[in-house]
Amino acid sequence: MKRSWLGLAVVMLSGFSLQAQALESQPVQRAPLTESIQLDGVIEAVRQATVSAQTSGQVRRIHFDVDDAVAPGQVIVELNDTEQRARLNQAEAGLREAEAGLNDARQNFSRVEGLVQRELAPRAQLDQARNQLNAAEARLSRAQAAVAEARQQLAYTRVIAPYGGIVTARHVEEGASVNPGQPLISGLSLEELRVVVALPQRYAASARQQREAQVMLMDGRVLETDGMTFYPYADPATHTFRVRMNLKNPEGDLFPGMLVKVSLPVAERSALWIPSAALVQRGELRAVYVLNAEGQPRLRQVRVGSRANGQIEVLSGLGEGELLVLNPAAALARLEAE
Repeated sequence: MKRSWLGLAVVMLSGFSLQAQALESQPVQRAPLTESIQLDGVIEAVRQATVSAQTSGQVRRIHFDVDDAVAPGQVIVELNDTEQRARLNQAEAGLREAEAGLNDARQNFSRVEGLVQRELAPRAQLDQARNQLNAAEARLSRAQAAVAEARQQLAYTRVIAPYGGIVTARHVEEGASVNPGQPLISGLSLEELRVVVALPQRYAASARQQREAQVMLMDGRVLETDGMTFYPYADPATHTFRVRMNLKNPEGDLFPGMLVKVSLPVAERSALWIPSAALVQRGELRAVYVLNAEGQPRLRQVRVGSRANGQIEVLSGLGEGELLVLNPAAALARLEAE
C-alpha cells in the first residue's frame, strides 16, 4: 500500500514539474520598419573612354588587344613618326636661325647705341636698330613655339593610356592611316564602378531623403553603395529619374553591363516584429504560440509581411504587449502533456 502511494506521488510531482517549467517568452513590441522597393540596375564603369589620334600618320604598332590589361602611362599605339620628326628638325633649324638673328640684332643695337651716345650716329638709326631687335625677339618666340608644337606632334605619335584598365575595342589595325580625331582604342577601368537605375517618379522625393541603397548580386551577395547622384530631370518617355550609385569591387568580379537588383528605402512606418524562429508554418498556415492569462500556450494564427535580419513583421493576429513563446517545440510539448 505504501509503494502505491509512493508511485502516485512520483507521477504527480513529475507532472507538476512539467507544468511549473516556465516557457521562454517575450512581449510583442513595435519597431520601425523601412519599406523598400527593388529595381533592376546595370553596372557601368566610371572611367570609360575611347582614345583617338591627335596627329596624322600610319599605325606602326598596336601593343594591346581586346581584354588586355593596360597600366596607366603605357604606350598603347605607335604611329609612324617620319613626318613629325622632319617637322621637328625643320623647327629646330628655324630656332637656331632665330637665335643667331637675335644675337646679331643685340650686337647691332649695342653698337648703334654707343655711336648715338657719342653723337656719331643719328637717333633715327638707334630707333631702327631697336625695331630690328624687337623683330628678332618676335621671330625667336615664334620659332620656340614652332619647336614646342613640333615636339608635341611627335609625342602624339606615341598614344599613352590615360589610366589603367581593360581594352574593350580596337578601331584600327596596323598599317592603317589615321587622322586627328579618329578613334583608335576603347577601354575602361574596373577599379571604379557604379550602378544605374531608373527610379519611378513617385519614389523620387523619399529616395532623395533616405539616400541609401543596397545592391544585390545574382549569387545572393549584398553590397553597400557609396554616394548617390540623382539626375535633376525625369526621362520624358518613361517618367523615371536616373540614379547613380558608386560601387566598390573588392573581389574584382564585377563587370560593366551586369544586371543587379537595387533596394532603395522609400518610407518608414511602425510595425510589430517577432523572431523568425517563433513562427510555426504548416502548409499555408502561419501561427505563433501566445501565453494566456494562466501562462498556458495557445496557438494563434497570424498574417505576416516583411522579413529582415531574422525578424518577421506581423500584419494581423497579434497585439502589442502579448507574450510570445520563443520556442514553438516547447510550447507544443506543454500542450501535449496537459
